Amino acid sequence: MTPDNENAGTRVAAFFDVDNTVIRGASSFHIARGLWQRDYFSLKDILALFYEQSTYVLFGESKDQMDRIREHGLDIIKGWSVAEMTAVAEEVYDELLASRVYPGTKAIIDEHLAQGHEVWFVTASPVEIGRLIARRIGATGALGTVAEHTGGHYTGKLESDFLHGPAKAKAVRALAEERGLSLEDSYAYGDSVNDASMLAVVGHPCTINPDPKMRRLAAERGWPSREFRKRRKSGRRGIVKSSVTGAAWVTIQVTRGVKGACRGLLRRPRRSPGTDSHAEAARDL
Repeated sequence: MTPDNENAGTRVAAFFDVDNTVIRGASSFHIARGLWQRDYFSLKDILALFYEQSTYVLFGESKDQMDRIREHGLDIIKGWSVAEMTAVAEEVYDELLASRVYPGTKAIIDEHLAQGHEVWFVTASPVEIGRLIARRIGATGALGTVAEHTGGHYTGKLESDFLHGPAKAKAVRALAEERGLSLEDSYAYGDSVNDASMLAVVGHPCTINPDPKMRRLAAERGWPSREFRKRRKSGRRGIVKSSVTGAAWVTIQVTRGVKGACRGLLRRPRRSPGTDSHAEAARDL
């Protein structure tokens, strides 16, 4: 595993969840919005994702739901160009994500880097998105869900497990063994109970912008917490954190813009991946 920015010779690392820890809201939603604006989604896709997100908001996360979202997301991107998706993500980062990085989290990242620590993002989002954000922020690299691709196009399958919950801890342990990192001396940051297993494997866990369940768990375990949101939200968040699947940066925001998105999709046909003006830019990456 090769980091995006080489920082050899260190034995300490800091591991960060991405959504609502580094980036305000769901990075996958912003990427999905960029893809929709470029005509990648059909009305059927939007309605299916709207149903799954509504279920998530009303009833919480379940294994069956995660399986459905994974399968639907992988089916949508089957045949899409990896380079073209990366090019779109680069544009969306400049348009939306850069302004949504929490300054407080960025300061912690910079402090770790100044001390010579490696900084890794660990996200359930596609690894391409995690690496993009890591590269732009200056982190060492990223671990994420890996969608299989052949000949530069997604096959609609995953290469490995969805990087979520306990899988994050497993990936962090594997990276530590590979790079000779001391987990006892390392740090981890996250906002959700889905990050708890990752925080539990390091000597210095800390929650950032914890949701209610994570706040209670942190209090029980004596984990410190940092709050970088402008105000606390006592209920569900305005932008629900996405539990994304293999290639599913195709989630949508339930509470805003769904009707407008559907009307827009009815007025224009779905485009074929790999054929728009972004393909030329993608080849230059």
